[in-house]
Amino acid sequence: MGRHGWNSGAWRWRIAALLGVGAAALALVLTVLSPLPDSKGSTAGTTPDGDKVHGTPAEPPVRPGPEVGWGFTHTEHSADEGADAAVARARSMLGEQPMPQDQAIMGWGADNPEPDKGLYQFGDLDRRIDFVRKSGGTPVVTLCCAPDWMKGGEPGPDRTDWSQSNLEKAPDPEHFQDFANLAATVAKRYPDVRHFLVWNEFKGFWNESQARWDYEGYTKLYNLVYKALKKVDEDIMVGGPYLVMDSLSPQQTEGTSDTFKGAWGRMDQRIVDAFDYWNEHKAGADFVAVDGSSYTNDDEMLPDEFKATDKFTAVGSWVRQRTGNLPLWWAEYYVEPADGNDERKGWSEPHRVAVHAAALMAMAKGGATSGFYWSPETQKGSSCAGCLWRPTDRASGGGALPLLGLLSRFDDEFGPGTKYRSVTVAEDDVPHVRVLADDKAVLVVNTLNRAISAKVDGKRFQMQGYEVKWLRR
Repeated sequence: MGRHGWNSGAWRWRIAALLGVGAAALALVLTVLSPLPDSKGSTAGTTPDGDKVHGTPAEPPVRPGPEVGWGFTHTEHSADEGADAAVARARSMLGEQPMPQDQAIMGWGADNPEPDKGLYQFGDLDRRIDFVRKSGGTPVVTLCCAPDWMKGGEPGPDRTDWSQSNLEKAPDPEHFQDFANLAATVAKRYPDVRHFLVWNEFKGFWNESQARWDYEGYTKLYNLVYKALKKVDEDIMVGGPYLVMDSLSPQQTEGTSDTFKGAWGRMDQRIVDAFDYWNEHKAGADFVAVDGSSYTNDDEMLPDEFKATDKFTAVGSWVRQRTGNLPLWWAEYYVEPADGNDERKGWSEPHRVAVHAAALMAMAKGGATSGFYWSPETQKGSSCAGCLWRPTDRASGGGALPLLGLLSRFDDEFGPGTKYRSVTVAEDDVPHVRVLADDKAVLVVNTLNRAISAKVDGKRFQMQGYEVKWLRR
């Protein structure tokens, strides 16, 4: 999908994912059919006391650390809604091995949080935060996107424009402080949310005339949000810049970095410039967050889908060197290119799980301590390629799928504070086996689509094609 006048292989800005809720879409349709007079419209469903503490917050750590572990991001459809039995099943399942769970403040299942200045509607965000609390997860909030009135649109809860082009807009500079104030309101409403990501993928911060990112504008917004959150509570953890670490073909030299490269490709120099500016001019950061895919902007997986994940290690090492070893988060990560409908259904589930395991290993080897899997559920159906659980639209839904088993086990074994250890691999297994180990566990991935006999950590065992195996030490 083209973005900002240049080709991006990220393919993450799905129209369906951006529609906050069905009710919001219906309101848009009604607005088109029956234009409203030139007024701010109804204020029904809003409240002026948005910073009032919601529900029963979980007890947060006295001094939270910047590392939260490995989890997932809620998108438009998630386990907080659906058939009661399915929702309960998913909530209980996630509670067995609680993980960090991220939610945006607008879009991806959340309605416009401040449709008019000083008037709030947090119903959807309340429900998502309640789900995280009840399932025992660590709540994380992404501060994106911005209410319409902050970017030249109409105020009012019945006037939100849910189109892709509108949601991609950043706040106008004169409303940067208003957005920072909204961030502070969110922090006060959910005092158990101690980790905040500022914005998402530089959306709306593309400088068309100069064909580069408006990193000055993003950094100005980031700094205002950072200061507003720290004013609420100095112990709140804040991070950015949530840049998409785009790479291009190794043969492309124009517009690419001469030094930041590998067999997986060359880093887009505009990304390097944007990151360096934010890093030099940021007001502060408790962690650094990036986003990206193992494949290039042309969907090339180089040299293959497993070795392409080495990009995550290279990016992590580069970022940590640049930031003085700030804790590193992967806010999103992708290993399977999408088709023309932005769907990823081409691989078998064992293949998909194996490549994702290799990606998690690569991120950890690059110094990452936290990562978030994107889009854990589709709207309906009995099958769901790449999902974490079965859709909750029916009573039989909500059950775990293979990727959830991998992610939850990885978080359990290799959570924050893990000290990784070396592990021996037989010489003839090195080309097609990937491993990661600490003092207690070894994760082994067979990158071949055939059975092998592997010897790892002094143990010989059989592995099926694309098998992911855990060993105890």
